[in-house]
Amino acid sequence: MESIWYQFAGENFSVILLRLVIAIILSGLIGFERELNNHSAGFRTHILVGVGACLMMNLSLFGFTEFIETYNHIRFDPARIPSYVISGIGFLGAGTIMVYGGTIRGLTTAASIWTVAGLGLVVGVGMYGPAVIATIIIIISLSFLNNFERLFRRGKTTKLIEIVIQAKARWTDVISVIEKHNGNIKSMEIKKIEATAHKALIDVEWKQNINLVELFTEIAEAEQVLSVSARDK
Repeated sequence: MESIWYQFAGENFSVILLRLVIAIILSGLIGFERELNNHSAGFRTHILVGVGACLMMNLSLFGFTEFIETYNHIRFDPARIPSYVISGIGFLGAGTIMVYGGTIRGLTTAASIWTVAGLGLVVGVGMYGPAVIATIIIIISLSFLNNFERLFRRGKTTKLIEIVIQAKARWTDVISVIEKHNGNIKSMEIKKIEATAHKALIDVEWKQNINLVELFTEIAEAEQVLSVSARDK
């Protein structure tokens, strides 16, 4: 029975299992922080990236041992697979980046996904100490430093602008008006309210006081805008 299990699981099964569990815990902690802040890539995504990278690292370390021991002429570079993981994870990070006019969102989440992939590789090779320290640093950077950044945002004006526009209208005209008044678009959500009209909720931040009357007048003059209003966030 033991020999059957040995053939099925392999001699390094316990080591690989331990590393996968550690990868789940560490990457899950980072993903949980992203999940709490309602980011596009959250708990499950970070766990999958961390575990996948750890699995690939273990494949690189243990997956070809039998061939190397059997055939003397075979040489294998264990860093080859991890290098492809690091470069290949970019497509997933790019999927979390969104562009609204001149504002880019999702860069931090994309960076956390890329970092979690590296974290999985480090755990996969058995460097548990550096992995734990890196996880602590990442969580501090994502959560505590985010609150620290808010200290520098004091004095800024933030408004949630609601705009109703005809369905076939171009939003670029509205965005251009906001950016003309030095508004920084933090997020934008568009909903269809009827067959001929759409409603957008735009989270905008200004570094200084803004003349809303002048801003709303210019937005209302934009082509096919039906109504515009704002409230504090």
